[in-house]
Amino acid sequence: MALRYDRAPVAVVDIGSNSVRLIVYDDATRAPAPVYNEKVLCGLGRSIATTGKLEASGVSRALRALRRFRALIEQLHVDRIEVIATAAAREAENGPDFIAQAEQVLGRQVKVLSGNMEAELAALGVVSGIYAADGFAGDLGGGSLELIDVRGGRLSDALTMPLGGLRLIDASGGSLKKAREIVDAEFSKVDWLEKGRGRDFYAIGGTWRALARLHMTQTNYPLSVMHNYRIEADEALKFAALIDHQSQSSLAGIRDLSSARRETVPYGALVLERLIKQMKPRSIVTSVLGIREGLLYSLLSEEERAKDPLLEACVHLAEQRSRSIENSYELCDWTDALFRVPGPVETPEQTRLRHAACLLSDIGWRAHPDYRGAQSLNLVAHGDFVGVDHPGRAFLALTAYYRNEGLVKDDLSQRLIELVDKETLKRARILGAAFRAAHMVAAAMPGVLPHTPLSYEGNRLIWQLPEPYANLEGERVERRFKSLANLLEREPEIRVGTPFQLAAG
Repeated sequence: MALRYDRAPVAVVDIGSNSVRLIVYDDATRAPAPVYNEKVLCGLGRSIATTGKLEASGVSRALRALRRFRALIEQLHVDRIEVIATAAAREAENGPDFIAQAEQVLGRQVKVLSGNMEAELAALGVVSGIYAADGFAGDLGGGSLELIDVRGGRLSDALTMPLGGLRLIDASGGSLKKAREIVDAEFSKVDWLEKGRGRDFYAIGGTWRALARLHMTQTNYPLSVMHNYRIEADEALKFAALIDHQSQSSLAGIRDLSSARRETVPYGALVLERLIKQMKPRSIVTSVLGIREGLLYSLLSEEERAKDPLLEACVHLAEQRSRSIENSYELCDWTDALFRVPGPVETPEQTRLRHAACLLSDIGWRAHPDYRGAQSLNLVAHGDFVGVDHPGRAFLALTAYYRNEGLVKDDLSQRLIELVDKETLKRARILGAAFRAAHMVAAAMPGVLPHTPLSYEGNRLIWQLPEPYANLEGERVERRFKSLANLLEREPEIRVGTPFQLAAG
């Protein structure tokens, strides 16, 4: 059976210097969901620095993987297929021969990317998945490092350098001391790295993701989500320096580091350490989105690109799991009244996150009542969302938790609370209380909340329940509304049977 009939799945085959990967996305949209993802570490570029050629064993492994990928693509009934190749295939003497074989195996043309195109697609991957990205993107592969300036969706100062993990190992003869000299020599040729001072550095690539995973483990971080994981630059510098001085035997004892990554992680840490010293960024932000997602983003219309990836992902999830997505949309409007003067006023980013929380408010309803809070919290905290940082993700998860558990239980959410400040925590509790009150009247059905608005009058929070909704008033409604009003430091008043009036503003 094919994938969902209302989707147009897209496959991206990425032939890199270290790995060959297939990702099938459900559609080319602003928030594409991977439905199949497979990677084979082939090491095509392992000896390119010394021999100028692709590794023979790597070529064999890559072609075998591509045969399997073609079979999977056909099995998944994917018609739209993009195939790209990067540094190793571009630079090797036998690269054209390999590409010809790959095209024969896949039955598709392989687009060999230039260094600048690699950098631009990696940057578009960052733009597609990190809200209002502003800094430098760095994509570290097996054969090369691409750097590019990203500011408000505009790209500039792109370049590629021969600093990929496998290439450094080959060029340095396995000596980290020699590799450090190579890295410093390459960075000394770039006169615009100082433009990254005080801005974010977006780290892309499997080696840097492995490094970030090690840092998460060391610090006992409360989330396991890699995307948008942020490390302050000083801390990242110390950690990178620690890792690039570790021996292979020392790294072998680390459970969170796969055997396939042990070889390249010290060299990736070395590149990051030297880059931080040269660039002096504010922080290192891990991006799980790179060239492949950037390629997908480049295929979108301007209208689709302009959509918010977080809200789009929340809409997709709400469509699948909520009783009524129309009710979720109405919650966005209904709660708007709570966050206007004289209530707590929001920044545009806080409004965006609140609307995302409204869309996610009912996704746990099918779970057993005893576990709705825990399941909703875990689903949101570890969901496949982009366009949100970790404090924002924690806010969404806490809001979902309070929506289902009420405001008296924090046992499952204590670790996530570490990621938010007091104001954000209070907003999560306010919103959770609002969702609980709204549900007692709307019962997750559309068409009710627009006729039962909230408003402020002096020190009172007013909730209108006009005819024909007057009979929905009850003790539980009063209790939940009182909890909401208390959080807002207002006196609750439910006006039953009064003529319907829209709230001011």
